Amino acid sequence: MKIPALLAPVRNEVSFAAALRNGADAVYLGMGDLNMRASSAGVDPAGLKRITRMARLQGMKVFVTLNVIVYDNEQDKVSGLLDSCREADVDAVICQDIAVIQLCREKGIPFHISTQANISNSATARFYQEMGAQCIVLARELNLEQIAEIKRNTTLEVEVFGHGAMCVSVSGRCYLSQFLSCRSANRGECDQPCRRTYRIMDIEENDKDILVEEGHLLSPKDLCTIHMLDRIADTGVDYLKIEGRSRSPEYVAAVTKAYRTALDSLRDGSYTPELCDNLVEELSKVYNRKFSNGFLFGRPGSEGWTRSGDSQAAERKVTLGIITNYYRKNSVAELTLYSGEVCNGDEIYVQGRTTGSVRITMDGVQYHEGNIATFLSPVKLRRRDRVYKIVPS
Repeated sequence: MKIPALLAPVRNEVSFAAALRNGADAVYLGMGDLNMRASSAGVDPAGLKRITRMARLQGMKVFVTLNVIVYDNEQDKVSGLLDSCREADVDAVICQDIAVIQLCREKGIPFHISTQANISNSATARFYQEMGAQCIVLARELNLEQIAEIKRNTTLEVEVFGHGAMCVSVSGRCYLSQFLSCRSANRGECDQPCRRTYRIMDIEENDKDILVEEGHLLSPKDLCTIHMLDRIADTGVDYLKIEGRSRSPEYVAAVTKAYRTALDSLRDGSYTPELCDNLVEELSKVYNRKFSNGFLFGRPGSEGWTRSGDSQAAERKVTLGIITNYYRKNSVAELTLYSGEVCNGDEIYVQGRTTGSVRITMDGVQYHEGNIATFLSPVKLRRRDRVYKIVPS
């Protein structure tokens, strides 16, 4: 069985370290404000060079998203961003706009076609293949049979979404936010009106209204494919993508770790329903809107819609303080507390640009003067790493 490479989202260098530590084969990230996540502009050129350098040492690939629609007055900005990608020696740029594609061709930069292009058939795949694309990211509305058919009919690498938020519109090409708040989803500025609560009101008797579908008519559950990775692998796809460039480092760490475990179990023959159940339980601890199969087994019914616009994570984090020292000889970390307290048995996240996001069960806790606590850490921590206590939601 061909096992797809695991592609993890990166918001900044902290989440990159989290993806690296937990087994991603490749990462994708934004740089600048033309990357479908205007609120998460990603890394600067210097950060991109650091990431690609570290990724090369670990055999990882780095893709940069430049997948918004662009206008005439932005051509110089696009060209500059692509020059930075070339200088950093990224593996590919993910794009959809023909102008960006043409610039990639002129500059000799490998490119992938974003899901924003809504590739849903083999003819479209072959069109982009003739344009020189290396990989296509298929529309999220395809089922497993359609994915397999497209893969059979092209020599391109094929990427599919494996986990994360689903959009109510076709492959994310939504105009609802643009109409309601003048924030274009196709420019990375989505205001997410689909996640809000709505009522139907009787305009003739305006004291009567109806809460629609428990308030969330337009909000799909998150995609989760842990239980069907064997079926996805059978289609022959090359990449399994985790959605979530706006998510926290602990989200990147937990989801990457879960899918790394599942994909490795496919390879060694230990993939079982019991393992999948355990991994889904771990996934439920971080940001989610409950889980569904998306379109992979056909059009979802009412079970595919969430009943809340907020995260349904079983856990949340509360700020404790920062790491101010680490004594390697005896594996003791020093924590300066800004708020709260810790005890043996508590669980914490420690997050930093090199550390990534690690989860530690507190042991050997001792308090000292000046709001200082020390504890045993099996993982090397670093000064200025941020520390959060994990509590039930």
